[in-house]
Amino acid sequence: MTYKQKSVRPAALVLLSAALCLGGTTKTWTQSDYADFEKGNLHSLSIRSDGRLSLAPKSAEIFDASSAYLWALALDSHGTLYTGGGPGAKLYSVTPAGVHKKIAEFDALEIHAIAIDSHDQVFVGTSPDGKIYKIGTDGKSSEFYNPKQKYTWAMAFGPRGDLFVATGDQGEVHRVDRNGKGSVFFKTEQTHARSLTFDAKGDLIVGTDPGGLVIRVGADGKGFVLYQMSKREVTAVAAAKDGSIYAAGAGTQGVGGSSAPPSAPAGSSGSVQVSISSASEPGLKAPSSPSAAATVQSSPGPGAGTDVYRIYPDGRPERVWTGGRDTVYAIGFDAEGRALLGAGNKGTLYRIDSPSLYTSLLTVVSSQITALAPAPGGGVYAATGNVGKVFRFGPGLENEGSIESDTFDSGQFSQWGRVKYEGEEHGGKISVCARTGNLDRPDNNWSAWSVPVTTAAGDKPSVPAARFVQWKATLSGGADLDAVEVSYLPRNIAPKVEDIDITPVNYKFPAPASPLATPAMINLPPMGKHQTTAAPSASLDLGGNSMQSAKGWLGARWTASDENGDALIYTVEIKGTKEKEWKPLADKIREKHMSYDSTAFPDGDYRLRVTASDSPANVKVDALTASEMSAPFIIDNTPPEISALRAVREGGTLRVHFHAADSLNVIKRAEYSLDGGEWTLVDPVGKLSDSLALDYDLAIAAPAGEHTIAVRVTDDYDNTDVRKVVGR
Repeated sequence: MTYKQKSVRPAALVLLSAALCLGGTTKTWTQSDYADFEKGNLHSLSIRSDGRLSLAPKSAEIFDASSAYLWALALDSHGTLYTGGGPGAKLYSVTPAGVHKKIAEFDALEIHAIAIDSHDQVFVGTSPDGKIYKIGTDGKSSEFYNPKQKYTWAMAFGPRGDLFVATGDQGEVHRVDRNGKGSVFFKTEQTHARSLTFDAKGDLIVGTDPGGLVIRVGADGKGFVLYQMSKREVTAVAAAKDGSIYAAGAGTQGVGGSSAPPSAPAGSSGSVQVSISSASEPGLKAPSSPSAAATVQSSPGPGAGTDVYRIYPDGRPERVWTGGRDTVYAIGFDAEGRALLGAGNKGTLYRIDSPSLYTSLLTVVSSQITALAPAPGGGVYAATGNVGKVFRFGPGLENEGSIESDTFDSGQFSQWGRVKYEGEEHGGKISVCARTGNLDRPDNNWSAWSVPVTTAAGDKPSVPAARFVQWKATLSGGADLDAVEVSYLPRNIAPKVEDIDITPVNYKFPAPASPLATPAMINLPPMGKHQTTAAPSASLDLGGNSMQSAKGWLGARWTASDENGDALIYTVEIKGTKEKEWKPLADKIREKHMSYDSTAFPDGDYRLRVTASDSPANVKVDALTASEMSAPFIIDNTPPEISALRAVREGGTLRVHFHAADSLNVIKRAEYSLDGGEWTLVDPVGKLSDSLALDYDLAIAAPAGEHTIAVRVTDDYDNTDVRKVVGR
């Protein structure tokens, strides 16, 4: 079958619009792929793996066994369906008219497998340590064969009428003739012969555990491994009309003991393989061989997910499906020969459309689809576990289906606009409606569903502004739906200026590159981690913002945010703490930092005000601003003053006294130089440099004669005063 390529809007444009949408720009919420639709609540709709929604096959429950699970299905030539499971090994029949009854009950825990021969005689395999029983045309049961094995996983009739039985713990396949005499036909050298079927040539196909082998066994009993799966357990095998083999593998290689049986769904005492016998019915059929296989696993099954491979007639394997969270229990075929997968633990029926496409056809109320059998007219029967029921799917599609999307959070109170969709009606109809609310899940306190939109170009639904939205699409006839798009405009929220740091004095942004010299640089610490105003070193980490040494310069940096994700611009102003009016420093800057020449301002205490505006992303009438003031800081470009400097000879030393004072900043450092020599650091009287005014008393070793003593003091802003005195 050729599939029309799903129309997809350019992904680059969708991603670009999502990335660049700003608060004042209309945004869109688009759902168009499998993962999007899978999150929704589907009714009578199928999802193709490329994200196409279409009507699901008709579905009807035809039998409720009132038991935890059904493992097996088989159909006779009259269209009567046989099924069984557990707990309690009861065999049921369901006629084409839907009449069901219990046929037999066996002294065992459960029925694992059912097979029907060409004379419509029913054979039942029970477990654990069970036997194989024959149900005659008169309805009476009798023991037919005892394989003397712990597990009977599968049964199928071969082309010559012999019954083949897959067993464990010895991994043997037994062949039983019409008289109930049997023997070992093939030893897999594995712990379990886990699944089996016959291909178009009449060769036996066996799946094993724990090696994950798919083996072809000829009429002479000689085997050949067709493929070794990366999974440990071949849960199901089935043969297509073209000679291909489909095999499902689950479980992780090397996990679990080799003697342990494959597990079964909750409530089961063990795992079961069931065999479906072909009855030459039209529509969905098993392969031309007598049976198609189906397996049951536990939740979460033997391992993480399932791989399904198609092994072509020439022996080439190809993986055609992977379910990371699903375990495939059964494989069948539809009327067009496409493989069907019965899976859990969500009770999903999948269809393999091509090596690159599959469709999730429908999901039943039970947790697992455990077995598949062809239904007259082109449909399919399915048995389920947790709970045990029988369903009929098809022929034909549902007349109408719908999907309620998951809830979308716009992040802000938003105005909701046009709803559009992409799809093809094919003579049917598509309608989409929406509803909104301010709770994160829809309930009675949301708005009512809007009037449906019935044209792909879309329309604006009558829903109130709110934070959350949900859409619902209804399909009828042959309609397909590929995408739904909802437009919205978040209500603009004012930005926030959250923190302002005043940067170290005598540095500025940015650090320009110089071909002649590399100036001293500092790196700013993270926002909010303030440092002292002591002179920074050439490399001070300030969180990745580099500053260049520049005497008299001062700067600021800040953090700001906008809930709408809008681009922001900033205005920076300054005023003295005793002044009333703000004076502009910088306007319409996009960086979150700036610097300025502080020598243009008189010494004193100041504050900065940073105002953020989202005007680049909004029309003028909707643009909003927010401001924040810095803590007070000092501008000080005046050096301290040295006074009362004198030098007095005291024997072999010169006694030097002086006073240093600054009007705004602490005296940070004092030094002296004797006769032009190196500068030597000295302590003030009391030793602590912690005041605006300090006294110094020095004893400098100096031989007799005239000497020049220079003194230098520096305040906390690196302003320096130098004076000299002559001592004799």
